[in-house]
Amino acid sequence: MVLEIQQSELVSAVWGTLEDVTDPELDEPITDMGFVERVEVADARKVEVDFRLPTYWCSPNFAFLMAFGIKQEIARLPWVREITVTLRDHCFGEQINAGLNSDRAFSEIFAEHCGGENLEAVQLKFQEKAFIRRQETVLLALQHRGYSPGQIVSMTLKEFDQVEFQGGEESRQKPRYRSLLIERNLAREPGDPVFPTWQGERIPPDNLRKHLGDLRSVRINMEFNGALCRGLKSTRYKEVEISADGPTLVDFIHDRVPPDPSASTGR
Repeated sequence: MVLEIQQSELVSAVWGTLEDVTDPELDEPITDMGFVERVEVADARKVEVDFRLPTYWCSPNFAFLMAFGIKQEIARLPWVREITVTLRDHCFGEQINAGLNSDRAFSEIFAEHCGGENLEAVQLKFQEKAFIRRQETVLLALQHRGYSPGQIVSMTLKEFDQVEFQGGEESRQKPRYRSLLIERNLAREPGDPVFPTWQGERIPPDNLRKHLGDLRSVRINMEFNGALCRGLKSTRYKEVEISADGPTLVDFIHDRVPPDPSASTGR
């Protein structure tokens, strides 16, 4: 019984680390997206994780980054001795699994299977999208509270830390935005402006509206992709009742709406 309790706690700890792994394009935790299908911890502190993406052809670089993120975050747990990450049902699954669970450098594996792309450049691109989405959320929340453009663009890291949001998306994004600011060295000292651009430039008060418009366009694209991914995953793995004659195309259409018998078919 004691062993079962301990194993349960270890599995919970692994799930907790996986919340820090995000879909690189959507900036959403893979746990929230429902990508992780199995977490198992063996007695010898061996961790096994299976995950699955919305489609068989999801971009290999996204798949590589998520798989590597899973392994990287689990490795932070001091008691873990061995990690096996398995991507299921993906066109590059065999290459990703073999590369990830080998001793080769991840950057080398990534370049080999992702058209020679530079790992750091790809990661930087997705970090910028994450920064934009998080910044827009807190900027809009401050606007809603009545802060003027001048107060917002001149807000320091210290002043930002003193702002308390009561629930909502802004509460979730505030620490995530702050963490990325520090990581990218865009703000570190208490007196540093907390709302620079991704390039580290200050935003003039009279340019805040345009800046928000630019952020909005990126966020809408990310949200559209997120909704598409959720829909595709739900459709791909939904449970359906299959007739004795086997599945047909209609069995794989998610939440299909039955035709209205009262509707006219004429013109």
